Amino acid sequence: MTTIQSRAQGAIMGAFIGDTIALGPHWYYDLQEQYKDYGEWIDDYTDPKKGRYHEHQKAGDLSQAGYILKLTIESLLEAKGYDQEHFCKKIDEELFTKIDGIPTHGPGGYTSQSIREVYRQRVKQKRSWDEVGSRADTTEAIERTLAIAVRYALHPKMLAHAIAQNTFLTQIDDIVASMTVAYGAVLAQLVQGEKLDKDISLKLMSLVKNKELPFHAVTSDNFQPPKPDSKDPSNVGLFASPDALLSPSYMAQVAEDENIKIEPAWKVSLVYGMPCAIYHILPASYYLAARFKDDFELAILHALNGGGQNQARSMLTGALVGAQVGIENIPLRFIEGLNEKEELLNLAQKLSQAV
Repeated sequence: MTTIQSRAQGAIMGAFIGDTIALGPHWYYDLQEQYKDYGEWIDDYTDPKKGRYHEHQKAGDLSQAGYILKLTIESLLEAKGYDQEHFCKKIDEELFTKIDGIPTHGPGGYTSQSIREVYRQRVKQKRSWDEVGSRADTTEAIERTLAIAVRYALHPKMLAHAIAQNTFLTQIDDIVASMTVAYGAVLAQLVQGEKLDKDISLKLMSLVKNKELPFHAVTSDNFQPPKPDSKDPSNVGLFASPDALLSPSYMAQVAEDENIKIEPAWKVSLVYGMPCAIYHILPASYYLAARFKDDFELAILHALNGGGQNQARSMLTGALVGAQVGIENIPLRFIEGLNEKEELLNLAQKLSQAV
């Protein structure tokens, strides 16, 4: 039986593996081009091809998303929890000194648009951290705040507050923030030992009812209408809608329904969309994590082989499945293939001890 520490480590290492395994075939929107470069099924770490997004990196290297996740874990450990000032200082000193605003420069070989925009505002325009951010509708915040979700897996109110704070540093859209917090809340449930199934949203909504997650709820128990004599049936929170908490159950139901077929499973990227936006990546990640909740290898490889923004899809799926299976059930070859495996394992272990 897996322990909470094992599941916490599995989540973190799953995310690092997902980030790294997609480094080579990242952002192929033409699957025929992907097949030409890597064959019809990729099952291991690969070197990026010349002229691609991470061309100067090697198989087993982290992308910049993995690098930022590592910085986030280090900050959580050094500050003994989430400290926004400490995190911002670390980004200033250990990321912004290594990038220049050009997409193809910086750790991991590529800097995302949302990070470039914050770099421009923070470094070029000399704005304070409370004045920066962009409308990017992508998953960059999830890719780092999943570490916060693991750290506060047993403390949903603190989790939601810290993830929302951190998200708004780079992405100021409320919908993106609500979906980011929701992913963190789901991941926390899995670290606790729950499964990503049709009941996950009921468990999340119970936290809303208890005012532990800051979402507005307009229904009563089991999604029933509010009672006529209720003076105020809603729980008014930071986020106007609970829909981001309801989505995971629907994706899990699709994965469990024998009458709904997505075959092979990598084609989930075609069903929900291959682009980078959070509303494409999250449904696919939830689906794969529910369908392959006991098989890390199949989950990560189907996330990888779907093309498009497969790095975010693999990273988010890897964390969700790693949390369900525990680190001992992640195939050793995926850990051995990481070029920073000892450092990453050490960070994952230390963070798990702080849960």
